[in-house]
Amino acid sequence: MDRDLVALLGFVLMFGLMALRVPIGIAMGIAGVGGFYLLTSLTPALNLLANVPLSVVTDYNLSVIPMFVLMGAFATHSGMSRELFAAGRAWLGHRRGGLALATIAACGGFAAINGSSVATAATMTQVALPEMRRAGYASGFSTGLIAAGGTLGIMIPPSVILVLYGIMTETDITRLFAAGVIPGIMAVTFYALVVALQARLTPEALPRGERASWVERWASLRELWAVLLLFAFVLGGIYGGLFTVQEAAGIGATGTLLIGMLRGRLRWPQIRLALIDALRVSSAIMLIVVGAFLFGYFLTITQFTQKSVEWLVNLPIGAYGVLALVMFGYLVLGAVMDELAMILLTVPIVFPAMMQLGFDPIWFGIIVVMAVTFGMICPPVGMNVFVINSIARDVPLGTIYRGTLPFIGIDLLRLVILCAFPALTLWLPGMID
Repeated sequence: MDRDLVALLGFVLMFGLMALRVPIGIAMGIAGVGGFYLLTSLTPALNLLANVPLSVVTDYNLSVIPMFVLMGAFATHSGMSRELFAAGRAWLGHRRGGLALATIAACGGFAAINGSSVATAATMTQVALPEMRRAGYASGFSTGLIAAGGTLGIMIPPSVILVLYGIMTETDITRLFAAGVIPGIMAVTFYALVVALQARLTPEALPRGERASWVERWASLRELWAVLLLFAFVLGGIYGGLFTVQEAAGIGATGTLLIGMLRGRLRWPQIRLALIDALRVSSAIMLIVVGAFLFGYFLTITQFTQKSVEWLVNLPIGAYGVLALVMFGYLVLGAVMDELAMILLTVPIVFPAMMQLGFDPIWFGIIVVMAVTFGMICPPVGMNVFVINSIARDVPLGTIYRGTLPFIGIDLLRLVILCAFPALTLWLPGMID
């Protein structure tokens, strides 16, 4: 059977299963094993199905994922997100749009100890949305802001997506984490500018809150020691050469648990819920990784990957023309696929082409991660939007999507700036010996 035709049938089957609401990891796995069977025979396909899941779940490099997820779960259930928002509200809440600014700051701070976009969005929906509603904020803008703020969990280190990219491309993860800092700060700053502009255009939609006393403001900062300690210890340990990224993930999870227990915030009921949440998220991630590996082996024997790389490199539109085409492809895929699936499915294809065209692997990793974040808030999938809608059921999906539009626009501007000025991404990694 013609290999190109089988590759096409594999993609059709995968997207068809996804359209039928089959989980993405399972859809990729079925298409990959089925295509492998068509090109070989039943025994090699079954061997692939038996060996790949075992190799994935026992891969030491991938152990960093459940550990960072567990760290975020412990941080969530110990109330660190509430402390971040309370500090932001105390210092900014009296300004017009102050609660929105406090939400952005809390999202950025929580992302620094969490690394998950969905977890950040879910947590801040429970913490910040009720406060903004009580203050009279428009539901669409509030939920759109939280959906966009959740994407900071992907960019600001530690990031599960950056870890996966680093493992797949054999790129130094510590340098990737460093490269994500300035784009993450830019994201927080640009989101704040959107809030300021919205407050000027429609002041009635973002009313002022109550002014906190200076005693309350300084008291709110005293509660942030745990967050600052974890962030400094985990990243400081990595860049200080004390431990590897994998060790840092385990130490971060253990440290978050101990701090929560010492503060009386994590008792057995909260620990049990955190473990269950971490297990659910980690299992979902690993299922997608297994499915992507199965589909990747199938694409390899069809030679689809090699042909795609050759086609991209030989396009008569120049290196940046190819980059623009790839970015457009990510924007389209982001409307129908999960960000993990996009990374796992596309990076083996586009990364070799980008390297042949002379792009830096660390810079390209940050650009790719930025591109896939659009999928978290863009219709018709928008994972963050669905998470928020599942918590705030009275806010229609269409309202949330409309609220994300200003943030999608400013993210596109940020992507263009980072593409035009790679030094913004590569300066900090260059400082690492």
